[in-house]
Amino acid sequence: MRKFKQLTWNDRLKIETMILDGKEKKEIAERIQVHISTIYREVKRGRYEHKNSDWTMEERYSPEIADKKYRVSLSEKGSHLKIGKDHKLAQYIENKIIKEKYSPAAVLGEVKNMEKEFSTTICVTTLYSYIDKGLFLNLTNKNLVVKGERKRKCKKIRPKRAPKGDSIEKRPKEIDDRTTFGHWEMDSVVGKKGKNGVLLVLTERLSREEIELKVKDGTSESVVKALNMLERRYGRLFYEIFKSITVDNGSEFADCEGMEKSIHGGKRTKIYYCHPYSSWERGSNENGNKLIRRHFPKGTDFSKVTEEQVARAEEWQNNYPRRILGYRTAENVFNEHLENLKMQA
Repeated sequence: MRKFKQLTWNDRLKIETMILDGKEKKEIAERIQVHISTIYREVKRGRYEHKNSDWTMEERYSPEIADKKYRVSLSEKGSHLKIGKDHKLAQYIENKIIKEKYSPAAVLGEVKNMEKEFSTTICVTTLYSYIDKGLFLNLTNKNLVVKGERKRKCKKIRPKRAPKGDSIEKRPKEIDDRTTFGHWEMDSVVGKKGKNGVLLVLTERLSREEIELKVKDGTSESVVKALNMLERRYGRLFYEIFKSITVDNGSEFADCEGMEKSIHGGKRTKIYYCHPYSSWERGSNENGNKLIRRHFPKGTDFSKVTEEQVARAEEWQNNYPRRILGYRTAENVFNEHLENLKMQA
């Protein structure tokens, strides 16, 4: 006679023991006195990746994980679990967060803007709740790349020496307010200590478009060469696209004259210098660098990073849905302004 019952904690402990002893699922079902499909569901519910002492990975069953998911499922009974039947949406969310390093908000923002054809809509709070409760097959909190941070107070530091060029205090208000296109922030992302290879990063303040250039080292000569290359790439449009660039007081940005001087003679852009120890004055750079670190963590040896890898990271970042842009991408906003410039030229 087939018996139907809910598994208890002791049942789960017995299942774990029998699995470790190599028992087949049919035998386990007979011992626990449940249908074999119950055992299959239970093993799937408690499945996790276990790291062995030799660093190899294998799938195992955890009674703790299975019991937690079971109790969450019980708590959901009586209320409608919105994502429960929309497996297409669940798989899309898992893929974007696990494989493409998206945040939950970015995934849902993209879904809304691109009008993906899903039968369910959920809000960010609900999605975080589902992840916390372990309701996804593969997605857990460990897959979330963005962690909460305590906001620090910003304080200006009085400089001990004059900057190489004009201070950020002289920067026009329209640049501060991000109301005009063509004003950038520039920073260098360093890699493994003692290794050559630096990532020079430029972020357009209005669109958040990112330009990532691998340079030989963190010298002012390398920075000037990179700007020369960009001037050649954009031609006559360079002077409208790069109206100003805001930098910090690092030694790589010491050659203000070289950065401002066009390869054709005369000025090509205007350089402004932040206050010392005031990275918040280049907030777009700092936020962009956090996205870069999803691809190149601290300690990355940039001398071993290829141009193709840098290009892929740049493309990913410029096509990442940004909340500050209403979950549009930097690439979309940047291209709109670029087309306007071309029409006016």
